[in-house]
Amino acid sequence: MPQTLQTIAVFTASRLIGDGSVEISQLASIERAKPGDLVFVQADRYLDDALNCNASAVIAGESAAAFDKRKPLLINPRPRLAFATAGRLLYPKPDYPAAVHPSAVIDPRASVAASTSIDAHTVIEANAVIGERCYIATGCYVGEGVVIGDDCEVYPRVVVYPGTTIGRRVIIHAGAVLGSDGFGFVRDDVHGRYVKFPQVGRLVVGDYVEIGANCTIDRGALDETVIGPGTKLDNLVHIGHNATIGSNVVIAAQTGVSGSASIGDDCVVGGQVGIADHVTIEPGAILGAQSGIPSNKTIRGKGVVFWGTPARPIKDYLKELAVLSRLTRQRGK
Repeated sequence: MPQTLQTIAVFTASRLIGDGSVEISQLASIERAKPGDLVFVQADRYLDDALNCNASAVIAGESAAAFDKRKPLLINPRPRLAFATAGRLLYPKPDYPAAVHPSAVIDPRASVAASTSIDAHTVIEANAVIGERCYIATGCYVGEGVVIGDDCEVYPRVVVYPGTTIGRRVIIHAGAVLGSDGFGFVRDDVHGRYVKFPQVGRLVVGDYVEIGANCTIDRGALDETVIGPGTKLDNLVHIGHNATIGSNVVIAAQTGVSGSASIGDDCVVGGQVGIADHVTIEPGAILGAQSGIPSNKTIRGKGVVFWGTPARPIKDYLKELAVLSRLTRQRGK
């Protein structure tokens, strides 16, 4: 949806330098930009490249105002955020038609808002409630009593088990499974087998959450698994039963969070992190990729990066690596 640079400046709260009538059609990288594109520069060392590329305009920080004006600029203290905000204007959410495909199977006891779109071969069970302006894509399953709030997008082949409540403006990508049984078993030593522990709790997903493709989130065993508002899960993330994920948490791909673990607000979790059961990650901590946190441990330190297995502050981890490297070299001599 093309927009003038003046419109984008207002929408992103940026200061315009240059011709505001320039029309922008899409966002692009500096390397692949063409006329009609908008690019951004996070660091000044890339500004010259941006000004020389084929893009029609550049979003940059305040220091860019002093450069020669080879093309229009949008000046913003947070260029990357402004660029992402411009994307919401240039690539608006699709306008899904308010309709139910004839092949969809909807129990008459379910409540589906008239403004919601239901695609082919979707199944919605009894007493499910789906809010206004939702989009439920092809082949989804919404279990009995599930609640989905307004303005949600649920992409193909998502499965939502009974006992799940989903807030407003949640995006669930293809193949995700929400509310399945947790991995809980009790050893019967007399008969030499495992007996399934009851998995009868709930899953509660807050507003503005995004859940990546093929994520799996277990219901609580007896209580609740909770995903806080604003949290973003990458593809292939697993959240175990009774886990509590705070608000505005970011978790990268292939991370596993074991049962009864707790991650506080505003944490950042890198890819392939392993979090064992009953771990507490206090608010604001940052876990580097492939870190491991053993059972019952607490990680605390807002803004502190933790790395390694077992995870410790990265400055300590790097010191240990340096010592190990010196010892290895000495041994080699």
